[in-house]
Amino acid sequence: MLLMLGAAMLLTPSAARADQPWVVYEGHDGPGKGKHIVFVTGDEEYRSEEGLPQLAKILAVRHGFRCTVLFAVDPKDGTINPNQSDNIPGLEALDSADLMVILTRFRDLPDDQMQHVAQYVESGRPIVALRTATHAFALKKHKTFARYDWQSKEWDGGFGRHVLGETWINHHGHHGQQSTLGLIAPDMKEHPIVRGIHDGDIWVPTDVYATRLPLPESCRTLVLGEVLSGMHATDPPVEGKQNHPMMPIAWINSFASPSGKKAQVFTTTMGASQDLQSEGLRRLIVNACYWAVGLENEIAAKSNVDLVGEYHPTPFGFNKYTRGIKPSAHAMPN
Repeated sequence: MLLMLGAAMLLTPSAARADQPWVVYEGHDGPGKGKHIVFVTGDEEYRSEEGLPQLAKILAVRHGFRCTVLFAVDPKDGTINPNQSDNIPGLEALDSADLMVILTRFRDLPDDQMQHVAQYVESGRPIVALRTATHAFALKKHKTFARYDWQSKEWDGGFGRHVLGETWINHHGHHGQQSTLGLIAPDMKEHPIVRGIHDGDIWVPTDVYATRLPLPESCRTLVLGEVLSGMHATDPPVEGKQNHPMMPIAWINSFASPSGKKAQVFTTTMGASQDLQSEGLRRLIVNACYWAVGLENEIAAKSNVDLVGEYHPTPFGFNKYTRGIKPSAHAMPN
């Protein structure tokens, strides 16, 4: 009996081994049961290594999805190191994934890792992309998948523009001084992704990015970003051209993959770990995951996006990540 109990504990993903460079949350009961989401983190600035595990916990505990979270890992000591741009172990999990959620920035992954990303994307399976995923890859040393590079000419704008709808252009709001209020696009208020969300429900401390989305037959704007004059939700909007017109901060796209299948793609330029303190943003992303995997009819009138456990995100900024943390630290207690 003790041996059986011990084996069960080893097989329980939430009891992650200290040497395992990823974490898995088994889904509880919910509409997502039987679906597998893989979260790919790895950015130097917006603390995806903190935010995406929280999103994964919400989707597993509140909605039933099985969730695997991958990290940028320092191979020398096995700790999470967002500055390690060339190592995200475990990407083979994408081979059997139903959805990829990605928040990376300028990754230069070796071919044996990048091939799993490329195979996933080009199979036509769905994608949910956050913040710097518009410039997810900068493949300077590893050239086999150079079409994914954010400055690619083969795929104009690389993974960002070719697949998601936009690559990195510049900051539209004043970074670190102007925050963002989300307003639902007037013609999309009935879309299932924005169900249960109203103007003003989304406020984030990160700034609006500049975007030039393709024509509406390719991309549809869901949420517009009103630039606020300060770093509080109560600050007034900026007067002038920054808000006339407002930039899209969340949109959907249909990517015609090489497989011939059209992929469902949702992108938002929000998504820093601090941004996820916004209940409205969490609801937007959770709803987007349902939509992406074909469960839009299961989206509740007001999806449960309550935080799971303690959540105290680190402020965004370069080199502000918490040192010495291994992926196993994100496991949920049994």
